[in-house]
This record gives sequence, C-alpha cells and structure tokens, in this order.
Amino acid sequence: MTSSLGQRNYRKRKEGSVTSNDELYGLVLMGGQSSRMGTDKSVLNYHGKPQVEYLFDLLGAKLSKAFVSVRKGQSVAFTDRIIEDSLDTKGPINGIISAMRAHPNKSWLVLAVDLPFLTEQTIDQLIKNRDQTALGTSLATKETGLPEPLIAIWEAHARPVLEEFHIEQDMRCPRKFMMNHEVHLAHPQDDQELYNANNLDEYEFAKSLIQ
Repeated sequence: MTSSLGQRNYRKRKEGSVTSNDELYGLVLMGGQSSRMGTDKSVLNYHGKPQVEYLFDLLGAKLSKAFVSVRKGQSVAFTDRIIEDSLDTKGPINGIISAMRAHPNKSWLVLAVDLPFLTEQTIDQLIKNRDQTALGTSLATKETGLPEPLIAIWEAHARPVLEEFHIEQDMRCPRKFMMNHEVHLAHPQDDQELYNANNLDEYEFAKSLIQ
C-alpha cells in the first residue's frame, strides 16, 4: 500500500505469530526538553505520582525489567535503572538506539512520557498483538492509521536497520522509519489512550478528564 507519506509496509497479524513477552524490556522516554510544556513533562501528576514513575510502574508490572531513558547528565530520583543517551543527536530515536545498544539481545516496549490516558489494558493489548517476525509492533489510532512509534514494541533485530536509517541516512523520525519498514499495527479500543499532552492547555484538558 502506498501513499504520499511513503511506502507503507504495515503487516496484518498472522496466525501463529509469536506473542510471548520473553526478552522484552520496557523503556520510558523522558530525555526531551519539554519546551512546549514549559515544565518537565515527566514530573506532571495525573495519577497520584509523577508521570514517568506511573508509566515505569505500568511497564514493571508487565515485563521482567523496565528502564528510564534520559539525556546525558539527567537524573531520576525513584530508580537507578536508567539508560543515558549514547548518540550525539536529539530526539527519541537516540533513546531507542541507546537502549538497544545497552541490551542488544532484548526487544523494547517503548513509551513516551506524555501519555496521560494510557492504561494497563492497552499495554496488554500491545503485548498480545506483538509480531516478532516484523521489525516492530505499533499502536495506531483508528482515525489516522499511522504508527505511534513511542507506544510500540521495537524488536531486537530492528537495531541495524534503525541505525542505518539514522546514522547513514541522517534520519531522525521514528514514525517515518515505521512507515517505510515492515511493522505490525494494532489499534486501542479508545483512540484517546494515544493522546499526547505537549503543552499546558493539553495538560489541563487531560487533568480535567482524569479527575
């Protein structure tokens, strides 16, 4: 299937696809600058604790290990399971590749820190729909059908392809990577679970619905 956004190699789930969470680690990305929010998005409180800790706990309850992705020199108060950015580049692709390099035999369930509506049930759905024969499995809204690479599983064997995409082609957009490579898509029951709160208005909107 092709579009103006590029060649899409999205895969429908096949019978017999492997869906075990063996060798799957969790990663919460909090290394961004939060410039649009004007304050650190990782410390915002939607659920009675800082958002980064809330998502870390969700992943830790489902997977054998969870980590927090941080930029160089950034600290985390509640855990020593951090992975510091190892590349001289900005953006979430740095955190994903750095995690893959730190634990090269593991695949990663990656979450952005700015997902106030994400629930345990949707994480379960992502794991259940995992296709280990693809480069990754991503959630996508029913409205757009586009992959959400920061609510996704990145398979260990995707690393050399992702590194080539970033380092040799000088590309930084994880969504563009998924749109041009073989990934499997799954849809949440409610598209709102994939909502990103990137500024104060969006934060207040999310808080009003959660409370």
